[in-house]
Amino acid sequence: MGKTTGPVLVLLGPTATGKTAVAVEVARRLDGEIVSADSRTFFDGLDVVTAKPTELERAEIPHHLIDRVPFDGVYDAMAFRRDVERLLPGILERGRVPLIVGGGTLYVGAVLRGIFDGPSKDAAFRRSLADRATETLHDELRAVDPAAAVAIHRNDRLRIVRALEVHASTGRPISELQSEAEPLPYDFVVFGLRRERKDHRRAIGERVDTMVATGLIEEVDRLIERGLAPEAQAYRTIGIPEVVDHLAGRTTEERMKEEIVRQTWALARRQLAWFRRDRNVAWIDVTGRSIDDLAAEIVGRWREHRR
Repeated sequence: MGKTTGPVLVLLGPTATGKTAVAVEVARRLDGEIVSADSRTFFDGLDVVTAKPTELERAEIPHHLIDRVPFDGVYDAMAFRRDVERLLPGILERGRVPLIVGGGTLYVGAVLRGIFDGPSKDAAFRRSLADRATETLHDELRAVDPAAAVAIHRNDRLRIVRALEVHASTGRPISELQSEAEPLPYDFVVFGLRRERKDHRRAIGERVDTMVATGLIEEVDRLIERGLAPEAQAYRTIGIPEVVDHLAGRTTEERMKEEIVRQTWALARRQLAWFRRDRNVAWIDVTGRSIDDLAAEIVGRWREHRR
């Protein structure tokens, strides 16, 4: 499949590396439009807990796919890929630069690496696994699909179950099916943001403090009152179960914040490990650097690529 006139700028990296702010500044300088690839900003109503771009930023720079589905809805990597396929031609035709921005590994992967159109969810099969320990399921996955077991964290129950479900339905390993998938036919210029370890942990702690100060607890309380249930996809967003436990009196606010930091740090490490497998990423260390400085470097490299 031939490439379009592209190219398309991609800004990825683990959570709490400043992607949102840097992307907005890059978009200002390149007359760009941002396509969110954050796995939770797709959900309407999850504003503080996902640190969405501000209303002012979204008014200045066109943002796509934020608030894409209701808070109790469902959105997956295949739907994201189809949305990106729909959006990119229009952005390019308007003479603007598309920026795909986010840390959603499966979503970014669906665009850069491809995704197969797998079997539908099998509710009966999933119920049959409900009482099984996640580590046991991971061991079973290793037996039928060693490559997928290496790629999927032992605690990532959703992806483990999906991989087992695909194997049970098709008789083929999900890793084999994924290897046959094709990326979207665009010239992707991919930048990755990362932080020095101590600085990253500090940034995560500061981010959680800011979230609480700007209404995280109140936002989760409203979502629960509106009907957000534990089985919903959005409920699994880091910050929501922890706040629910606090609201129920099972944890103090301080313990709640500590757990959000711990879970966010674990997520950041998984994201970084996943992104590092892609050799086409130009990594930029953000430690101690300003947004303007980072944006200037990305814009400079982008323009070099265009020559």
